[in-house]
Amino acid sequence: MKKLINDPESVVAESVEGFGLAHADVVEVHTDPLYVLRAGGAVTGKVGLVSGGGSGHEPLHAGFVGHGMLDAAVPGAVFTSPTPDQIAPALIAADGGVGVVAIVKNYTGDVLNFETAAELADAEGTQVRSVIVNDDVAVEDSLYTAGRRGVAGTVAVEKIAGAAAARGADLDAVVAVAEKVIANVRTMGVALSACTVPHAGRPSFDLTDEEIEIGIGIHGEPGRHRIPAAPADAITEMLLTPVADDLGLASGEKVLLLVNGMGGTPASELYIVYRQARRLLEARGVEVSRSLVGNYVTSLEMQGCSVTVLRLDDELTTLWDAPVHTAALRW
Repeated sequence: MKKLINDPESVVAESVEGFGLAHADVVEVHTDPLYVLRAGGAVTGKVGLVSGGGSGHEPLHAGFVGHGMLDAAVPGAVFTSPTPDQIAPALIAADGGVGVVAIVKNYTGDVLNFETAAELADAEGTQVRSVIVNDDVAVEDSLYTAGRRGVAGTVAVEKIAGAAAARGADLDAVVAVAEKVIANVRTMGVALSACTVPHAGRPSFDLTDEEIEIGIGIHGEPGRHRIPAAPADAITEMLLTPVADDLGLASGEKVLLLVNGMGGTPASELYIVYRQARRLLEARGVEVSRSLVGNYVTSLEMQGCSVTVLRLDDELTTLWDAPVHTAALRW
């Protein structure tokens, strides 16, 4: 295993420290317990947004802390949920006096630990409401979830709910718009190679040079089909078709198309996937009115990508377009 690390046990702490130093204008890092807070802390009178999960998916979630998105992010060990005693202080720190929304990816550890943390925060006077992101159409259940996993669609939930909070929406309204995004976003991913968790020291699963894994999760879980390697256009169709079918997209609808890299795939290849995904959507009569291409929800150094589609209306489009200033997303 060759990685730019010092000690597998200190990877997360050292990475978050470096992140905080690099983006001190946007975030402040709290070390005991470990969480990342928006620079300057909670905004009085604004609904707070907090998310988190296992590390290894960078820039998710700390990269999305800042104006127009999250107020705090809680990084666990690699591919491991943060603990309630990490999450609760982050929830409290993000509270501007009008409540906090926790955006939780649908993994058993995350759901349980955020639930416990919400109870702890509530006991300290912070009102917490949770939404569960479950956009992965690849599987109904896995080693990590009951139901569908939360994957790259989380970026859209955090961006749009964050914009609603920034414009002054109350707690109920922020929850409602987050749930609206969750109901209208779907994702499917592919791996060309597995990733290696630092403390494990070996790939999460075995793939030969002639194989790909369709339907992978972001924790290195294998997918729904292992098939022979194929050209990019054929792979893209395997990803886009179940996403579009599950959404029930109709001709004339508008969507956001996100092609997300898993960490080890060059941008040139992601744009080839985007090109074909857009063609396939347009062949259905669907208009791609917003786009995002790049590494946003990764799986360490895994080669591969995911395709996410969000059905848009005027409200969601306006909130997507609203100003954002974080380490990983800004306009």
